[in-house]
Amino acid sequence: MDSPDAPSSYSLTLSCPDRPGIVHGVSGALVGIGANITESQQYGSPDTGTFFMRVELTTGATLQDLRAALEPVAAGFGMQWSIAETARRTRTLIMVSKAAHCLNDLLFQHRSGTLAIDIPVIVSNHRDLEGLAAFYGIEFHHIPVTPGTKQDAEEALRALMDEHRIELVVLARYMQILSDGLCEDLRGRAINIHHSFLPSFKGARPYHQAHARGVKLIGATAHYVTAALDEGPIIEQEVIRVDHARTAEQLASIGRELEGRALVQAVQWHAEQRVLLDGRRTIVFN
Repeated sequence: MDSPDAPSSYSLTLSCPDRPGIVHGVSGALVGIGANITESQQYGSPDTGTFFMRVELTTGATLQDLRAALEPVAAGFGMQWSIAETARRTRTLIMVSKAAHCLNDLLFQHRSGTLAIDIPVIVSNHRDLEGLAAFYGIEFHHIPVTPGTKQDAEEALRALMDEHRIELVVLARYMQILSDGLCEDLRGRAINIHHSFLPSFKGARPYHQAHARGVKLIGATAHYVTAALDEGPIIEQEVIRVDHARTAEQLASIGRELEGRALVQAVQWHAEQRVLLDGRRTIVFN
């Protein structure tokens, strides 16, 4: 058993206008409070002039003491920043419709301990996956959505998010469009997954459309949700080559595997505070 004075591990992420002295200021504040830096990554964006940094550290100091030590540095450089214990698990709500593959991958990795998230609740506009949620012992809420009930559905969703103190929303093949207002409220806190054929093959049966055109690459994209449908900052992408011998059904099967893999990776990186927003794109310290 760890002793009461055993050091804790934290992750610090920050962004600010790039200028000399940032790394020195941050490391100096951490050393001054007795922290040991175990990992440090940084990137200066030549496009936006923004500096990004992620630091892992161990210390016997409290989180309150760490924040007090870093606040003067953050104020001096105009930083947006956050710090949290690395062992802390992100409270996550998953939204699904009828397709099970992404939800199943998330729940399996969650149970195996790979994902640093807690999943208190699953929300769906259909009941098809209620049994899968029950198998994993997770609360399931059926919130049907029609054009006339969309606002009520989002109010019910918001109530669940408040009740369960949700920090991240994952759209695991949830086939409804969120309102602009909800997308804005969830900026940087909602992740979606879609196949890579957009915008070329929209609508129903995209893999069959792609097969008819003889595509040679298929893949999946995990991204943050924005009001611009399927155009949010990309976190992770998976891709694989295919050839003429593949049937449309085989393409769809491969695509489902890629979607699950990309979504799980994106959620993992977000939960580990490895993803920072840089305008319309992301910086991922993996």
